[in-house]
Amino acid sequence: MADAVLFEFLHTEMVAELWARDPDPGSGGKKKSLSVLEGLGFRVGQALGERLPRETLAFREELDALKFLCKDLWAAMFQKHMDGLRTNHQGTYVLQDNSFPLFITMGSGSQYLEEAPKFLAFTCGLLCGALHTLGFQSLVTASVAALPACKFQVVIQKY
Repeated sequence: MADAVLFEFLHTEMVAELWARDPDPGSGGKKKSLSVLEGLGFRVGQALGERLPRETLAFREELDALKFLCKDLWAAMFQKHMDGLRTNHQGTYVLQDNSFPLFITMGSGSQYLEEAPKFLAFTCGLLCGALHTLGFQSLVTASVAALPACKFQVVIQKY
């Protein structure tokens, strides 16, 4: 339990520090901050992707890799499983978390809803980095309709 609290605090401080650098970040400043957070998450995702699937060298199917993210990776990061996984069977997956741990302490007002995307950038990078390590190139985006729930859309890039 202490690990989860420490991670939440670290994550909150990373977001706050990146947004505090420029008191009035225009669209360029926000994009750069989101990119930095996503890059940090990507590296952490790569490391976790290398360490967690010890019994499996490589996932052959995209769906198996996404199931790994929803169960094993999510449990390693947030001590819970993802609430839902849907696919269109054409390389697009939607991962649903109805009580995203980094949103639990936030309020439910619309002002918090506007702040939510900056708290999702690290996690988008995390998912993308883990998939990269597992051999899948992807694009991960997130959306929030109502706190504390969020959805991550994962599009596997085809070559």
